[in-house]
Amino acid sequence: METNLKFLKKLQGKLLEKRSIDTLQIQLGKICNITCTHCHVDAGPHRTEELNTGALEDILEIIERFDQIQTVDLTGWAPEMNNGFKEIALAARKKWKRVIVRSNLVVLLEDGYTDYPEFFREHGLEVTASLPCYTQDNVDSMRGDWVFEGSITALQKLNELWYGKQDNLVLNLVYNTQIPNTVDEFSLAPNQMKLQDDYKKFLRKNFGIEFHNLFAFANIPCGRFKKYLKVKNLYDPYIDFLADNYNHSTLDSLMCRTFLSVDYNGNIYDCDFNQVESVPAIGKDGKTLTLKDILNAGSLDVIKNIMVRDYCFGCTAWAGTSCGGAIT
Repeated sequence: METNLKFLKKLQGKLLEKRSIDTLQIQLGKICNITCTHCHVDAGPHRTEELNTGALEDILEIIERFDQIQTVDLTGWAPEMNNGFKEIALAARKKWKRVIVRSNLVVLLEDGYTDYPEFFREHGLEVTASLPCYTQDNVDSMRGDWVFEGSITALQKLNELWYGKQDNLVLNLVYNTQIPNTVDEFSLAPNQMKLQDDYKKFLRKNFGIEFHNLFAFANIPCGRFKKYLKVKNLYDPYIDFLADNYNHSTLDSLMCRTFLSVDYNGNIYDCDFNQVESVPAIGKDGKTLTLKDILNAGSLDVIKNIMVRDYCFGCTAWAGTSCGGAIT
């Protein structure tokens, strides 16, 4: 654990302890059909990394063996395009686990993936979809010139299958703060419930779209977004901005406390952001962990303390940020 971290000072030297694991979040790979400026995993069409066969086999065995896993969270930005997606989803649903698909939406319009909404529905997968704003200019500036239009088309297709309209076909959307060009443009996610109402009114009125929940995310300074901030000489000021808005009451509900984040090689991290920044989880024996270590130990609860870094301010600023949006 680094000792010169601003975040550690906010904790007053105390360590964040891991709790009993209930969620397995799997970064299936970095293959994606679009390139977003805020992408913390640095995914895109040029990437080739995806889940290897050994890691896939270990994940399937863990899902089979450990009933305490309640949720299997499939990410990768476009998880649908990466190896193991359907196999893991089917194995988890067979064990009656909640399965979340973190979709960029427009992948569902690509050749070879247009039938995936039907697959989602057939197996009761929960869709959490990226729509960083409800206006075209803001979305396209972050994700590409055609992405807003494609996202609307994909959402309408999901609605046709009753996603967002029935309680058992959950469709959630994700808002991201806009990319800053100057210090004056730094921002935190607005009030999540108020923003959810705005999204619902706008999308219903203009496109007839319905969804269940909106999750408001702060942009975490990792991956591609971190590189952007450094080029603009905004990285340190952004960290300071997040630190100035630190909220101690978010600590109790941080996602990293009950998560295991798994990469496409089978290595384990406390969260997706640590994975991106190559900060591995440390077991109680002081060693880094893999899926094999969990299988050999016969336990998911092999981590005592969470590895923290200064980008943790992104999850603890103001209302906080988790995979389910605001914390407080």
